[in-house]
Amino acid sequence: MTTPVRRSSATARAAVVVPGVFVAVMFAWPLVALVRRGLADDDGTGIYELITRTGGWHLLAVTLAQAAASAVLTVIVAAPIVWLTATVDLPGSAVLRVVVTVPFVLPTVVVGVAFRALLTGPLDFLGVSDGWAAILPAHIFLNIAIVVRVVTAAWRQVDPRTVEAARSLGAGRIRAFVDVVLPRVAPAVAAAATLVFLFCSTSFGVIVILGGGTARTLETEIYQQAIGYFRIPEAVALSLLQIVVVACALVLARVVGGRTASGGRLALGRDHRSQPRGIGWLPVLAVLCWTAIWLLSPLVTLALASLRPAGSWTLDGYRGLAADAYGGSALDAMRYSVTSAVAAMVLAVVVGLVVALSVTRGGGWPARVTALLAVLPLGVSAVTLGFGYLLVVGTLPTQVTQSPLVIPAVQALLAVPVVAGIMIPALMQVPARLRDAARSLGARPVRVLTSVDLRLTARSLCAAAGFAFVMAIGEFGATTFLARADTTTLPVLIGSLMTRPGEANLATAMAASMLLVVVSAAVIAVIEIVGEGSRPVRYERTG
Repeated sequence: MTTPVRRSSATARAAVVVPGVFVAVMFAWPLVALVRRGLADDDGTGIYELITRTGGWHLLAVTLAQAAASAVLTVIVAAPIVWLTATVDLPGSAVLRVVVTVPFVLPTVVVGVAFRALLTGPLDFLGVSDGWAAILPAHIFLNIAIVVRVVTAAWRQVDPRTVEAARSLGAGRIRAFVDVVLPRVAPAVAAAATLVFLFCSTSFGVIVILGGGTARTLETEIYQQAIGYFRIPEAVALSLLQIVVVACALVLARVVGGRTASGGRLALGRDHRSQPRGIGWLPVLAVLCWTAIWLLSPLVTLALASLRPAGSWTLDGYRGLAADAYGGSALDAMRYSVTSAVAAMVLAVVVGLVVALSVTRGGGWPARVTALLAVLPLGVSAVTLGFGYLLVVGTLPTQVTQSPLVIPAVQALLAVPVVAGIMIPALMQVPARLRDAARSLGARPVRVLTSVDLRLTARSLCAAAGFAFVMAIGEFGATTFLARADTTTLPVLIGSLMTRPGEANLATAMAASMLLVVVSAAVIAVIEIVGEGSRPVRYERTG
């Protein structure tokens, strides 16, 4: 049995070359080009002086503070929803999962438009239309899904017999939770908070739309220095500072995530959630109202605002989707967005699946290094990547720069970590004995992959493809730098419309935002329905 294992390991190590080359070309190349351009334009001033000149150290403190505040507040707001999804067997739970997940995959520009409509509409009496008081709730809205999914998974792994044992010894519900459940889910809470911190530290679209010109972070200053002032050395220095912050956050997330994956005992066999009865419905209804306030009210307000952009009911915004007054209609942009997202999905699934296979099949340190590199694009500034792509594209032949694969490749780069993150744990659950049995019967490696691994993880692969699609169709930051008149995506068009005066532009931007909301919700709903109808294979641990 040793020969198949060695052959598998050798194949896994060789397969690392594919995602390694992809990451090197699509991620490392633009960053290297950006640094080289910055050094070429440097006047001899050191990086420390460049950062000081732009107020970078103060912006670093602001960036870290707002990201930390967003992480803490997100955990607090998500806590009741975690309790509901982890312990209550609620009818229609798939709908709740869709409601929780959709905000995370929405383009940040859509979230900014939604909160602008909410704060200047139903919540206008608060007197908050922009600034950090508007940005932090938007960050919470975007990242609740991270906390709910990560912590719920950990909570469901807690063996309920340990809670029952504590209750039998006289502990109340709160004492049993504090002594038994909380220590086991604390690593998951820390891992989720670290991920929220990572995403909020590179937030751009939300801050641009809701910042009111006063809220500034490293991300927005990079854009201002590079595009507004065209000060390349200063932009590069700030980008390097942000990359260091992101690298530290990724290492921390990986360490904490490792503790989460290895800690705690798995709950085996059956679902231990209970159905509410009688007075038990009161806290359930309270949490459902809490969920609606945080996750549904911005989207409902956006939907109503798209129909009443000027205070009167009209369909002008939706009629404007077919207008060609913007260098191309919103429907044309939507068609291109779907086509580009499908291509990005296919590319991301192939690369992410290869990464997952190399990690789970004994690819050794090359696989681990490639897996770590594949995660980096999620945290690195979209503005930094986009500006790097702009510099790279300017040096390439016209045939390459006008290729229809440029934007899908960039979108796929950002979706690869999600695909790999879904497929690695799914493939790890496939028993090695099934692969060995297939090999012993003469199956070739490709046949083993299709008949064993992919067959048992088909649901996870479909979910990974769905998430890759919605992430690609909503990508805004890097695509902004690469879009042309014939390759304008819908998020880029929405961002352009929001910068133009006039009620017609605002109405069309809101209608286009609702179009993206509907598409994203439909894809997430399909993912959840497929998952609900086909439960994952459970492999019980013994001993």
